[in-house]
Amino acid sequence: MSSQDEQFQAAAPDPAASSTDDGMTWWYRWLCRIAGVIGGMSCAFAGLWNCVTINPLNIAAGVWMMLNAFVLFLCEAPFCCQFIEFANAVSARADKLRPWQKAAFYCGMAVFPVMLSLTLTTLFGNAIAFATGVLYGLSALGKKGDAISYARIHQQQKQMDEEKLTGALEGQA
Repeated sequence: MSSQDEQFQAAAPDPAASSTDDGMTWWYRWLCRIAGVIGGMSCAFAGLWNCVTINPLNIAAGVWMMLNAFVLFLCEAPFCCQFIEFANAVSARADKLRPWQKAAFYCGMAVFPVMLSLTLTTLFGNAIAFATGVLYGLSALGKKGDAISYARIHQQQKQMDEEKLTGALEGQA
């Protein structure tokens, strides 16, 4: 086995370990990945468009947006970066991050160019990258509970409130 095969085996994520750790379903994981790829494409095109100007802040925001696109492609779709030797290793490390960490990273990455240069190009270019962070943030919140358990909790809380109210009324009398 060559050294590249060993690196690939070491960098390849274990699908069973990642699916049980973060509690994301397979379709939501793919939704987040697809949003990341589309966000990377929008950042790349808008960043390139933003660099065609004289204003240095717009150029800096455009370069940052293209860097965002590269990071999104590297983390979410390493097959797009086959020419980069360490792409699989970076993707494996990104897969080990918790969803709230990815959410904070992607949202922070998307907000910075907007703070540099507030234009429609930077807003629309970073919107999908920010939405990717929001999707990861929503997955960090966890699954929604069922209606029966919520009704049971509400009923118990209502009974406790009634007991407190009757206890307060008995104390006044």
